[in-house]
Amino acid sequence: MRAVGLLLIYFFGIFLGAALIAPWVYYLFQSLAEGNSAFQPWANYPFHRFVHRCLLFLAIFGLWPFLRSLGIRQWKDLGLTPVALHYKKAPAGFLIGFGSLAAFALMAVFFGARTIHLRHTGNTLALDLVGATFTAIVVAFLEESLFRGVLFGALRKNNPWPHALFLSSAIYALLHFFGKPETPIAINWSSGFVTLASMFGGFADWEMLVPKLFNLFIVGVILGFAFQRTGNLYFSIGLHAGWIFWLKSYGLLTKKTPEMTTWIWGRGKIIDGWLATVVLLFVFGFLFIDNQNKKQCLDVA
Repeated sequence: MRAVGLLLIYFFGIFLGAALIAPWVYYLFQSLAEGNSAFQPWANYPFHRFVHRCLLFLAIFGLWPFLRSLGIRQWKDLGLTPVALHYKKAPAGFLIGFGSLAAFALMAVFFGARTIHLRHTGNTLALDLVGATFTAIVVAFLEESLFRGVLFGALRKNNPWPHALFLSSAIYALLHFFGKPETPIAINWSSGFVTLASMFGGFADWEMLVPKLFNLFIVGVILGFAFQRTGNLYFSIGLHAGWIFWLKSYGLLTKKTPEMTTWIWGRGKIIDGWLATVVLLFVFGFLFIDNQNKKQCLDVA
């Protein structure tokens, strides 16, 4: 229970801090943009992006003291064991993640829900795909370190790992369900709190809630189960990166058709349709059966 209490304090501090400092950060960039046009693109961001970036900054800034309070002081405590011993796991995970959503994209094209449509060609397309790959690797590493290495790892210290897996996956899904509210007419000290409340407005939209939130929960379960099964984060990082690549590239390579049924195929983000649920359950089933087969081999040996 101590880990749960520390976790609640950690998240409470992040949300409270982000709500308080976001208006000041917003006005800081407005001032910088007045004196230097290079800051203008950042100054034009909607306010909810400032809130979101403050959340990320505080989450990273507070991570070290949070880890220390949990007794986590080494990389291996997060599941980041020496790479030389497990270098094959990340590529294997990536291939499964990439292949599962590639199959989804091919089915969408085959059944007429999407058509192949390259927004760019040549060097521009290549740069976009390289950018998607880089983003996938960075985001997968950071999120797996935080949600599986820290969150799941901390919870399973004092709880049965299936309970820790359920709770960490639920938190993972909830924190990925932020909406994008309109910028308030006037930004003041309370605007961060108002925007944060609005960012959770998606929970009142049933069509957005189901199946997207359920799918995000399954994603968390799969990634956490992979961590539990392998004993390190590398397979989970690769799997996550393969999925993120398609989340970033799906709109670059295809576009929806008028015949697309949103409840099956989603609204263009892959993760918000029921077919994605089937694909994710198939991936979990594959990993679960593979794990059982390996256990049987060890028992026989």
